[in-house]
This record gives sequence, C-alpha cells and structure tokens, in this order.
Amino acid sequence: MSDLDATDGRILRELSRDGRISNLALAERVGLSPSACLRRVAALEKSGVIRGYRAVLSPEKTGIGFTAYVTVGLNAHTKSMQEAFERAIARAPEVRECHNITGNVEYLLRIEAADLAAFKHFHTEVLGTLPQVNAITSYVVMGSPKDDRA
Repeated sequence: MSDLDATDGRILRELSRDGRISNLALAERVGLSPSACLRRVAALEKSGVIRGYRAVLSPEKTGIGFTAYVTVGLNAHTKSMQEAFERAIARAPEVRECHNITGNVEYLLRIEAADLAAFKHFHTEVLGTLPQVNAITSYVVMGSPKDDRA
C-alpha cells in the first residue's frame, strides 16, 4: 500500500501520537465514520504500513540513567564480518538500536545503561572484546529536547 492519501496520513500521525486511542476518538479526529476508520487502520496494518504498537517507557522508572550513541568501525568491510558483529550486538541488551550507516564507520548504536559504570562495563567488556571491532567513538546524551521514537 504505497498510495497513502491525506486521510491515511492523518490516521498515521494520530496513531503515532497515541497508539492506544480508541477507534471512535480516532475517527472523530480524522473526520471519518468509525467503520471507515476501522477499515483504513486494518488496511494499513495488513499492508505493513503499521508494523506494530509499542509502549513508551520512562527511562528513569525502568532504571536507565545513561544513554549514549556509539559509532563502531570494523576491521574489515566484509559481509561475514558485518554478520558476526550484528549477531553479537543482537545479544547485548544495552544496545537498543543498531544502524548500518555510511561514512567513516559501519555502525551507529544507541546504548542504554543504568549509569556510567554500567556503560563502561558494556564498552570495555562487551563491545571492546568483539574481534570485528576496530574503532569505537562514544557520544553521551546530556538531554533530549525532542524524541519522537515510540
């Protein structure tokens, strides 16, 4: 379903803001009848435009007091090297996002940890011990004035 119209866009914006909104309230906000709205949402889900719904968690209340973005350069630019790195990263609960990127390094990671000591442990004992890793650069998040991730 690549032919999204303006109504689909309004539905997606509202669901992005509140994935738990009732169909009745959603229909009212986007100017549809409840049955038409429900059909459109079902079609968006079936087509894969809507891949799922998530809870937005409070980092402070879940024990996350430290966030960093980390770039990782690999020793070699081979498919097997990337696959091995990605398998290792998939097992690390501190890694909340892993993106294969362009530029001077291969990966950008978003790391969440309880505190600086927990991050240092991950950096040194997990990431730093992977044989594929050649370079690590960390960027500590000091604040997030805008974060629309769900």
